[in-house]
Amino acid sequence: MKLRRLVAACAALVLLGGLPAANAAAAPRFTNYVALGDSYTSAPFVPLPDLLSLGCVRSYSNYPKLLAAALHVRLTDVSCGGADTTNMTQPQSTVLGTAAPQFDALTPDTDLVTLGIGGNDFGVFGSIIDTCPGLRASDPTGAPCKAHFTVDGVDTLRARLTQTQARITAVVQGIKQRSPQATILLIGYPKIAPEHGTCPSILPFADGDYAYLYSIEQALNSAVSAAAAAGGATYVDTFTPSTGHDACAPDGQAWIQGKDFNPLRALNYHPRYEGQAGVASLTYKTLIGAPAVVTSAEQSAWARQARALAKQAAASPQSLLASLDRVRTSAQR
Repeated sequence: MKLRRLVAACAALVLLGGLPAANAAAAPRFTNYVALGDSYTSAPFVPLPDLLSLGCVRSYSNYPKLLAAALHVRLTDVSCGGADTTNMTQPQSTVLGTAAPQFDALTPDTDLVTLGIGGNDFGVFGSIIDTCPGLRASDPTGAPCKAHFTVDGVDTLRARLTQTQARITAVVQGIKQRSPQATILLIGYPKIAPEHGTCPSILPFADGDYAYLYSIEQALNSAVSAAAAAGGATYVDTFTPSTGHDACAPDGQAWIQGKDFNPLRALNYHPRYEGQAGVASLTYKTLIGAPAVVTSAEQSAWARQARALAKQAAASPQSLLASLDRVRTSAQR
């Protein structure tokens, strides 16, 4: 717990450093915060790992923990890598055991809930990552991935998002039933691909499929936003403010890790610390009514914190591995 509090406290200072004092003072008061979501919330391999989260691979530096520290609120973080909307009410199998349904964390006195979900429903994200890079060689300057998922003129991935929207809407209703007093925030997904340009050494997609990936993520965020509107929740747009911070951006600016997994930064195709801090900041600003923008000063502070956390994680890899082995052993008993 000491490590968790220390990381959160340091990160909160970085997060709040760029906010006007008047706005920071106007932050609403919450007591019990529950974070629900998938790996874009749990933040696998963003330093430092929460070893007690088992196969959910949560980080001490994910956006729920940064937000909770900024709000000085009690947090129950049950986000889990690989989760989809069904895992709100059903257990989730992970490589290190079974995670309880995320809704189990909700209580009548829960007064703040963030939900980051939808990318794993019907395998949309997984289908893109598993399929598109392998198709680049067949047509490097074309859009072979878009062609692959277009059947009889129908974009099959985009079609799945209508069902995803309905599922997320139902999740919001489920939160309201269990925690009727809660402020509910639906967190969008930050940009993975740039709106213009390519970087095949980082995102190994065919040139024309960058626009396809961009459009699918836009459609996913539209589904999340529409579900928020339908359910009376608040949508936090992280897509628009993350312009210039996609995976192709320079190191220190990028919020998303590219194709290469870095155990001191993030899982491949997932947010780095900078991305988690960015989402936490945008969520905080939404709560206090501040403009949803990212300043250069904030980004520089997050980049410095990311380097410090990576250095801290690299300094004691043996202890981390030993702890992981103990957790893995206990999970198999």
